[in-house]
Amino acid sequence: MAEVSGQARRLLTAAGMRDHRKLEVFAEADALVLEVYKLTKGFPPEEKFGLQAQIRRAAVSVPTNIVEGCARRSIPDYCRFLEIAYASSHEVHYLLGVAARLGFLSGTLVDPMVSRYDGLQVGLFRLIESQDRRAGN
Repeated sequence: MAEVSGQARRLLTAAGMRDHRKLEVFAEADALVLEVYKLTKGFPPEEKFGLQAQIRRAAVSVPTNIVEGCARRSIPDYCRFLEIAYASSHEVHYLLGVAARLGFLSGTLVDPMVSRYDGLQVGLFRLIESQDRRAGN
């Protein structure tokens, strides 16, 4: 993949494009995807297309929507994708709890992940609020 020059990056930024790599919420969401994959690796084989897949899909959705939102030009579009990321983080939070209640994961593994998702949700909510204020909403 070709590296984007500094000048091209500045032009994209001037055009309203955002760099997701500069966002703390992206870095945390990205790290959590890897943790979710590790955590769900030991699920029973019958959950390969069930709960395991659903948790992983929701986890991947969080940073993916942050990236896609950053590529949108308007603040309302950006916020819409951040809101989808926020909702997906809630989905992962819930599904981790389901996995624990079903005995697929221990509470000692789930609790730290849930705390990290709580922090991610706060960060996403604050980012959405700041963009709404910027847009005059």
